[in-house]
Amino acid sequence: MTQHDQLHRYLFENYAVRGELVTVSETLEQILEGHSYPQPVKNVLSELLVATSLLTATLKFDGDITVQLQGDGPMTLAVINGNNHQQLRGVARVQGDIPEDASLKTLVGNGYLVITITPAEGERYQGVVGLEGDTLAACLEDYFQRSEQLPTRLIIRTGESEGKPAAGGMLLQVMPAQNAQPEDFEHLAALTDTIKAEELFTLPANDVLWRLYHEEEVTLYDPQDVEFKCTCSRERCAEALRTLPDEEINSILAEEGEIDMHCDYCNSHYVFNAMNIAEIRHNASPADPQVH
Repeated sequence: MTQHDQLHRYLFENYAVRGELVTVSETLEQILEGHSYPQPVKNVLSELLVATSLLTATLKFDGDITVQLQGDGPMTLAVINGNNHQQLRGVARVQGDIPEDASLKTLVGNGYLVITITPAEGERYQGVVGLEGDTLAACLEDYFQRSEQLPTRLIIRTGESEGKPAAGGMLLQVMPAQNAQPEDFEHLAALTDTIKAEELFTLPANDVLWRLYHEEEVTLYDPQDVEFKCTCSRERCAEALRTLPDEEINSILAEEGEIDMHCDYCNSHYVFNAMNIAEIRHNASPADPQVH
């Protein structure tokens, strides 16, 4: 029985190590819906989704995070965007043929991983990681080691469950400013690494933790729901149109008769005709105060 997507945080009582466990299968299904990505691209988006959810949970802030792969390979872009409410969306751009067994390096070519953190208040932060590792998890572990100096282990599982795409993962991290012994962390990481995809996709979190760590004392906290949510809206599209020069808009209207704005993330279309554009301009005109 596949469960609802949730993120669980947990803590080892006897070690300065914390963990997270997430399942994102429903969210993944909605991200892939309406797109005909080749299987290797689906796999990368699955891994990115798991990683972004786990990363979001390591951050103590209100705001957004975007994790994207960019490169000169046949997959020019793969991006997942999420926030502290675990609302996630994603998209990939593909050009050319992709072999069935394409590796991450084959897909991205010469490229890198960009992590952008945009808090609701405060400075935007961007980290860029070269694709040194063979897997996304290895590249992100490298990122944590460099940016936060915190030993981190990321375990990502993707595949199918009940005939549908499924994905989940776990993250272990040494608690900052506490003296965790490297051998303790390695011991827990080795246990975590034994998790099977099927267990992660189908078992409740406490069963997974029991299977992995039944000799340890683990505290499991209340879960947080994970969901697909796109932030596009007609209002946002109207805002974007307000910033374009009138001549540009007029020429599109003259040619097409309307302006069709398409959201890559959720495949929504927002269509504006000449009358809608006139209303947008009217409302944007500061010389003409609206009386409500």
